[in-house]
Amino acid sequence: MATIRPDDNAIDTAARHYGITLDQSARLEWPALIDGALGSYDVVDQLYADEATPPTTSREHAVPTANENPLSAWYVTTSIPPTSDGVLTGRRVAIKDNVTVAGVPMMNGSRTVEGFTPSRDATVVTRLLAAGATVAGKAVCEDLCFSGSSFTPASGPVRNPWDPQREAGGSSGGSAALVANGDVDFAIGGDQGGSIRIPAAFCGVVGHKPTFGLVPYTGAFPIERTIDHLGPITRTVHEAALMLSVIAGRDGNDPRQADSVEAGDYLSTLDSDVDGLRIGIVREGFGHAVSQPEVDDAVRAAAHSLTEIGCTVEEINIPWHLHAFHIWNVIATDGGAYQMLDGNGYGMNAEGLYDPELMEHFASRRIQHADALSETVKLVALTGHHGITALGGASYGKARNLVPLARAAYDTALRQFDVLVMPTLPYVASELPAKDVDRATFITKALGMIANTAPFDVTGHPSLSVPTGLVNGLPVGMMITGKTFDDATVLRVGRAFEKLRGAFPTPADRISDSAPQLSLT
Repeated sequence: MATIRPDDNAIDTAARHYGITLDQSARLEWPALIDGALGSYDVVDQLYADEATPPTTSREHAVPTANENPLSAWYVTTSIPPTSDGVLTGRRVAIKDNVTVAGVPMMNGSRTVEGFTPSRDATVVTRLLAAGATVAGKAVCEDLCFSGSSFTPASGPVRNPWDPQREAGGSSGGSAALVANGDVDFAIGGDQGGSIRIPAAFCGVVGHKPTFGLVPYTGAFPIERTIDHLGPITRTVHEAALMLSVIAGRDGNDPRQADSVEAGDYLSTLDSDVDGLRIGIVREGFGHAVSQPEVDDAVRAAAHSLTEIGCTVEEINIPWHLHAFHIWNVIATDGGAYQMLDGNGYGMNAEGLYDPELMEHFASRRIQHADALSETVKLVALTGHHGITALGGASYGKARNLVPLARAAYDTALRQFDVLVMPTLPYVASELPAKDVDRATFITKALGMIANTAPFDVTGHPSLSVPTGLVNGLPVGMMITGKTFDDATVLRVGRAFEKLRGAFPTPADRISDSAPQLSLT
């Protein structure tokens, strides 16, 4: 199997890129020298074809009709049976469409990925099927997952089941909308800047971003290796803990995971007494320029309600919380341009299981369909390229060196408190923008809500969004964040609040006289 050889124009382009001068003799000599070096590529290609290429798999799937998909939340539907019985037997799960399901088409919200059918199941898919779950389909996500709203997918906007004229949130918008609407029991979401917690908050469901590295990312399309997370979106905290118990733990194929990572016991202490736990309300998480006062008030009321069950609740200042967003922004922008775009998703310089078929497919379409990319991805491309080239990548290096300081600021607070609390989002779901909205408004609408969620992607702390109540008839989420690898305490506090709050209404309850009444807003 012969690897493609560069022609003279390609060699000239590479030389210009690296500032190498090619005189006449060099132009004559380099093709043969490069050809010799590429001999190893030929060997690797043949070895991979013979020894490591996954078998082609086909699973039945369908593209739902508009009537079958009123929220535009499904990319394709399936009914993949479990591989064994387990704790999820009888449960239907949706898989975010940046996560591979062998034999089922994948789009990752983007024309640049459209047409790809993977041959491997992601680790989380394998674990869900082994635990008894049925995979009901792929849930629509944002274009390459780079948006906190739900209007950038190439397949069309995902609609909020509470009000179809409003955003479902993103980038795991399809996952949250399907859970909230009762179409599935659970869903897998991904989170690089809040993309599990944002749609969970907008749609009135539970979303848990686990500690970084707790859940293997193997088989999911990356954005930036140091901020990639997968986790559960469910209707209750108990279900989130149950799902986490299935998908957590080292798989040996993900460089994001330390060798020592093990799944915890998230269920045995879930309903334990929280009397004496210390809750810190982070002042910097409130009162942003875009914050709705009613949302801030609802979350403060929800946090203070925990005193009714024995928790102590105090306010605390963490000035680094305001800095942490900017640190995240540089890492996500330069790192996203370098790995997600220039690196065709996977990049290099790390061990782990790669998906070379997906890399080749994306590489073949990334430039061809670049104009179809969302404005948010274009922002990453143009700004990140500047950061990598004109700024030499130094800003990324500075941001990475600041991460330990931001992490230490939260860790210091978490020595005083068991968990930290703030609004997941500064406002309730807003109306979907018009198709011809101007570029600046597009970007603001897509990314304007992530100031509280993004910091914990870069520090790695576990962070849970749980519904507190309704403001103007729309859900509000409270974000509970804890010590790294202490996901159990985060879930325990969320569960305690959930029981105190009582049953949360569903979108269907909006027109029902039997809807649960909430008193925390």
